[in-house]
Amino acid sequence: MAAKASAGKFYEGLGGQEGGNNAVEKVKAFQAKLNQQLQVLLDKSTPKPLERWLLLAAIVLIYFIRTFLLRGFYIVTYALGIYNLNLLIGFISPQIDPETEGDGPQLPTKSDQEFKPFVRRLPEFKFWRAAMKSVLIGFTMTFFPMFDLPVFWPVLLLYWIMLFTVTMKKQIKHMIKHKYVPFSFGKKKYNNGAAKK
Repeated sequence: MAAKASAGKFYEGLGGQEGGNNAVEKVKAFQAKLNQQLQVLLDKSTPKPLERWLLLAAIVLIYFIRTFLLRGFYIVTYALGIYNLNLLIGFISPQIDPETEGDGPQLPTKSDQEFKPFVRRLPEFKFWRAAMKSVLIGFTMTFFPMFDLPVFWPVLLLYWIMLFTVTMKKQIKHMIKHKYVPFSFGKKKYNNGAAKK
């Protein structure tokens, strides 16, 4: 009887509602706090696109220097290239494709038609965030040798260049056919009449 009572006390705090939930709740609270801090950083970076893209360019440069020095991880780099090419296509494509969805709002084709702004399929901030996440994941993968598969990298590079060229050619033809430009350089500035005098 005494052995049963001491065994019951031994297992008392190990499972069930009391001990298990406390550790899980701590992990969830830590994760929620971390997510909240990340969201604050993302919110602060939203109105600063130049700084965000410069940060991404710096991280990409560090990634390329690392893969160059390691002389490996070409499959990871190729996958990053394909994924980011897909993001770029979403960024420069209209949200409603005039070829497939003729019922939706159309882009103006004549000067007397109402101006409708270009709405991207993938907004700039989401493009930046997905690209940043992909590069950070790729960078992390370079620390694990199991992702360093032996391949002949010039073939991958040529294939990616060919894929990029064909995809961009198709996208540019689409832009010309439907008369849209996916980039805007801000609001036009007009000279004041007083400035002419």
